Amino acid sequence: MNAQGTSVSVQRGIRPYVGVGVGVFTASTAAILIRLAQGAGAHSLVIAAWRLFFATLILAPIVGFKCRDDLRALTRREVIALFVSGVFLAIHFASWITSLAYTSVAVSVVLVSTYPIFVGLVSQWLFREKPSRQMVAAMVVMLAGSIVIGLGDWGKGTHRLWGDVLALIGAGAGAGYFLIGRRMRARLPLLVYVFPVYGTAAVTLMIWMLISVSSPTPQDPQAWIWIFLMTLGPQLLGHSSLNWALRYLSATYVTLATLMEPIGSALLAWWVLGEIPSIWAIFGGGVTLAGVAIASWAEQQAADAS
Repeated sequence: MNAQGTSVSVQRGIRPYVGVGVGVFTASTAAILIRLAQGAGAHSLVIAAWRLFFATLILAPIVGFKCRDDLRALTRREVIALFVSGVFLAIHFASWITSLAYTSVAVSVVLVSTYPIFVGLVSQWLFREKPSRQMVAAMVVMLAGSIVIGLGDWGKGTHRLWGDVLALIGAGAGAGYFLIGRRMRARLPLLVYVFPVYGTAAVTLMIWMLISVSSPTPQDPQAWIWIFLMTLGPQLLGHSSLNWALRYLSATYVTLATLMEPIGSALLAWWVLGEIPSIWAIFGGGVTLAGVAIASWAEQQAADAS
């Protein structure tokens, strides 16, 4: 192979890893931008609703130009699946973003990252299989880590524990979104999947916001800036980079790489917000993420065996 061919091959080998790095870094900024928007007076549901609305609005002309025929070809079953996935995504964002108003960035991001364990358990329940030893071990390790985090938050008020619960609800809803997405993405192009899902989530959150929140728009212009940056960075660039990398790298590698997101978020919270993680959060978070890593590996092993 000549030098030019070698250079192209090396670039193709490096680019997916760069994509994962970009995806993980931009995703790590989400919690910080949410906190900044909350600090500017924006309600958590307002942040979630406008984040998904802007994402849908940006994608609309691209999808209308490139994917119109694919959208029209969707079957009724696929439309229902996309709708349910969008509702799960709405619950995920509403719960997780609200959790950041009650508990620390480090704890919230660690707990919402436990969705692979929920994915593994639900997958085995759907197929009526006995949980593997690895999945049981992952659940025990994650539970131990969560208990350590809960003990650390116990003396800081019930609002901190409520934030922990909301982050776990966000993880469970995220698992539903991921499970449906994994099946749909095997048949549909990326934009044909994410556009209806983002749109459904946006409409769901908008209705939820109008029912629950007295002021559906942020009053501080700074909040709009944080929400829009959140849309461009974590929502579009971050998720798109990780989904693109999945074409070239294993799902296990990408999932395990995303475990760096809680670490990145905690470091950014320390630097930007001055929020220093407690010893309980550091130790409990490390144990919890170890459980997530075991669950991700066990799920891939089960997928390879099927």
